[in-house]
Amino acid sequence: MIFMSQPSQHEPRPYTPGARLSGVRPSHYRGRGRGRGPRRRGRLPVIAAAAAVTAALAAGCSDSGTAARTSVPQVPAQQMIGATEGQLNLINWAGYAENGTTDKTVDWVTPFTRATGCKVNSKIADTSDSMVALMKTGKFDGVSASGDASLRLIYGGDVAPVNTSLLTNYPDIADYLKEQPYNSVNGQMYGVPHGYGANYLMYNREEVPQPPTSWNVVFEKNSPVAGNITVYDSPIYIADAALYLKTHRPDLKITDPYALSEDQFEAAVDLLRQQRPNISQFWHAYGDSVQAFTVKDTHAGTTWQVIANLAKAQKAPVETVLPVEGATGWSDTWMISSRAKNPNCMYRWMNWITTAKVQAQVAQWFGQAAANPKACRYTAKGFCAEYKVGDAAFYKKIAFWKTPVTNCGDDRGNTCVDYSRWSQAWAEIKG
Repeated sequence: MIFMSQPSQHEPRPYTPGARLSGVRPSHYRGRGRGRGPRRRGRLPVIAAAAAVTAALAAGCSDSGTAARTSVPQVPAQQMIGATEGQLNLINWAGYAENGTTDKTVDWVTPFTRATGCKVNSKIADTSDSMVALMKTGKFDGVSASGDASLRLIYGGDVAPVNTSLLTNYPDIADYLKEQPYNSVNGQMYGVPHGYGANYLMYNREEVPQPPTSWNVVFEKNSPVAGNITVYDSPIYIADAALYLKTHRPDLKITDPYALSEDQFEAAVDLLRQQRPNISQFWHAYGDSVQAFTVKDTHAGTTWQVIANLAKAQKAPVETVLPVEGATGWSDTWMISSRAKNPNCMYRWMNWITTAKVQAQVAQWFGQAAANPKACRYTAKGFCAEYKVGDAAFYKKIAFWKTPVTNCGDDRGNTCVDYSRWSQAWAEIKG
């Protein structure tokens, strides 16, 4: 999923890369857990979960029943938007539902409430696992799920299909974000795309004077930055290793870094075990990554564009690159609960949050590409070019996060390693 900038809700201020978190205290930085955050990704105060939610979180991470399920529960899609219910209960990444509290000039929630009568109650989650656990309680109407959570929610019956004909801005959403394996099943959308970004390779140019072109700088045992590597702290990071092996171990025949056979999965895990001694930082709070690069504790690793901007603003000698192997990435989707008590407000929210002006506000504040390219009419100069908004060719190089399930999505059938196994392996890798 993360990202705090400072545009006015009325007119965008001049866009200066790296300036977007200048008014936010470092203690407020959080990652996507997907931790886009981006995750985010930032992600503001961490959830203080009650015992029941903690138990649900454990189930969200390791429930093999949900992870291994091969059919989607039959949940009907809403057919019309009726009278609004007066309130809306959301789970979202910090920065996705701003009401002027963090920055009085950043507020797209209050105008929404005025326009619809729906009072927004926002619950911040700092990881995708937290989002899954909270959605299982049935207390929330919708969630801004990242791809490493969405299929768990779909196969778990926690979210309903979305009737996109009820979403007036849906035709404006970039086509390459629609009907993707992380937000749909069998051509049925389970939400509306919101924002997205790539997981770049960032490096300290003083420590790595020759710009790297491959992820080998972080994965090879004898890396010149061994001992000073930073990686994203989530089981979904296993896909980064699989994506690297897709190019460098063609004998494994990896086609999808999120749909791994036993042999492919073990190869990716082995690569991460090899990498482990060279890692100096696991991060999901992106402010931690900014700080590590700024004080030069880390020399290379996974990053988001907003982290690079912030580090550069603090005079860190860093650069980013999209390596030859491509990269993983995140694409967030607003999804409606299958038990939503305020479904009409939720549909109105999905319409509101995808309007061009609101998309521009969120993208600049959060530090991500807007799902609706028309947002570029309202963003500051240079923003959309930096975040590659609407650039289908660029994002074809990105393997967006997708929940690993047993259904491989091809002729291998239900033989792939599911998310519960990814979670177990990640815990063992970290030690």
